[in-house]
Amino acid sequence: MTDKISLGRYYETGSVLHTTDPRVKAVLYLLYLVSIFMLKTGWGLLLAGIVTLVQYIIAKIPPRIVWSTVKPVIPLAAFIFLINLFSIRGGEILFSWHFISFTDEGAYMAVLMALRLMFLILSTSVILTLTTTPLKLSDALESLFAPLKVIKVPVHEMAMMMSIALRFIPTLAIETDKIMKAQMSRGAEYDNGSLINRVKGYITVLVPLFVSSFKRAEELAVAMDARCYRGGEGRTKLNPLKITLRDVAVAVVFAFGAAVPVVVDFLIR
Repeated sequence: MTDKISLGRYYETGSVLHTTDPRVKAVLYLLYLVSIFMLKTGWGLLLAGIVTLVQYIIAKIPPRIVWSTVKPVIPLAAFIFLINLFSIRGGEILFSWHFISFTDEGAYMAVLMALRLMFLILSTSVILTLTTTPLKLSDALESLFAPLKVIKVPVHEMAMMMSIALRFIPTLAIETDKIMKAQMSRGAEYDNGSLINRVKGYITVLVPLFVSSFKRAEELAVAMDARCYRGGEGRTKLNPLKITLRDVAVAVVFAFGAAVPVVVDFLIR
């Protein structure tokens, strides 16, 4: 089950991205997010795809992990593709049958939006979740949003909640796998029968999963209380974050990689 998900999963390879300061990676992710949504031509998207592929090569992420990142997003990308294909009007009609039709502009926007989503998810995984532990990501966000403490925003608590949520994703995936195998050993079927029967079958998974989740949350709360956790006030860091010249060099190189597709896209337009 854990091989099928990448969100919240840390994959250690010892690459340059893994050892880069998480605050730098968070800022780089924002740059890639902006650059991806600025692209409007095929050449720009092609370059963005090449840059994303280079990121995975640098991070030394194997193809099976890349596929586990892409696979869950395919249905959503297909849905976005169809919505844009049949809802956007304008341009020359490419296909028409009764009340169903789509134009060249609709097809272009459908491909554009679907690819944007795919590149966004892939960049999120390789820059943040796959190469950064939840703890380091939490520390990075707390450091970046530290100025908000002036207006009494609970930055530490928000970063802690996000870290716990990311950490629980693979844990819940493992728990779901165990429950499904236990129910299948008792005769439950999840791949056969009608849609209604399969939905009823998954109820036997959801109920114990919710019970297990609340139990884990209660155990975590008791453990934090036993360790005298009282929020971020007065707390220190075992490994404080420090930006080095190497981190700056990585930031410059990857920022250049984010800028190239945008510049080429703008020149082509």
